[in-house]
Amino acid sequence: MLVCRTAPAPRVCQVLAVLFVLEALAGGPAFAQSTPPGFDSIPRPPGSIGPNQSLMPPGAPAGVLAPPASAAPPASPMVLAPPTAQPAALPPPAAPAPATAAVNPAVPMVPAGQVALMVSARFGRDPPAISGGLHWRIYADKPDANGVFRMLKEERAAAPIFVLPPGGYVVHVGFGLASAAKKVQLRSETVREVFDIAAGGVRFEGRVGDSRIPPGQITFEVYRGSQFEGGERRPITSAVATSDVVLLPEGTYYVVSNYGDSNATVRSDIRVQAGKLTDVVVNHRAAVITLKLVNDKGGEALANTQWSVLTPGGDVVKEAVGAFPKVILSEGEYSVVAKNDGKVFNGKFKVEPGVDREIEVMTR
Repeated sequence: MLVCRTAPAPRVCQVLAVLFVLEALAGGPAFAQSTPPGFDSIPRPPGSIGPNQSLMPPGAPAGVLAPPASAAPPASPMVLAPPTAQPAALPPPAAPAPATAAVNPAVPMVPAGQVALMVSARFGRDPPAISGGLHWRIYADKPDANGVFRMLKEERAAAPIFVLPPGGYVVHVGFGLASAAKKVQLRSETVREVFDIAAGGVRFEGRVGDSRIPPGQITFEVYRGSQFEGGERRPITSAVATSDVVLLPEGTYYVVSNYGDSNATVRSDIRVQAGKLTDVVVNHRAAVITLKLVNDKGGEALANTQWSVLTPGGDVVKEAVGAFPKVILSEGEYSVVAKNDGKVFNGKFKVEPGVDREIEVMTR
């Protein structure tokens, strides 16, 4: 089960994300007011991102997914695709500059024969400016002899000023898993360009009943579209940890929550709105089970035991080796096979949500 809470976001971002250009400029789809699949009810309207707010959780490390600094720039600045490598975390945010200075910086002295290009970005046509977490790249507007668009300049400030010779350029800006690009023409006067990036933040948490699942035991994957749409899809980001903030283009996605590494998996649809932070709480009906092979009830566990946990139909759910391995299992009935010293022992047990316990298999 999934509960989606939307709340006002804390102080302006240092959060990153990647989007196709047309999606960023056009915005996401409209959402129906009926209860969406995977939700108990329609979530409350999200809080907007104000000029002094951020998508980062207060006091938390920068757990936002962003393309690594060493990642190669896109081959063509006008054809945008998600990064192939797993995103890395941002450095801790610096103290935010005043919003007016970030959006309207003073024009520097420009040498003769050069033109100033001032750029900034916002969460859409109406929301406030984005004051951090942006990655700007400037390309020539025509490919070289090898068909490659050559990157000329790069900057990570919120509202940088590029000084360039007159001519045509392509400006690409990345903001986590969202991005946008424009062609610009520089002649003699200073050019100001504002980029609309319709993106929102989402933050995940897992629970069993009222208990929060420890961060190291649960991960999340995010896919584009609804889980009910057909076709094979790859996750746009994976191995997302609890409390990480992921920036996504506005739209509909589904999340796969994996509690442990066996069968405790929950899938639910989520909605991302531009300039808003959504908290997603995924409820698992599962428990942590410790397996022990003993000679007598309450006795010492036998080492070097090979374990197989199976469904009632005989499908293998989890295999392990050890005296008392821990397995996280979804609720239901299971059988277990223990092999030790050339002998095979069997048992059966039932998993109830939130009831962590030991299962002893007797050798006699």
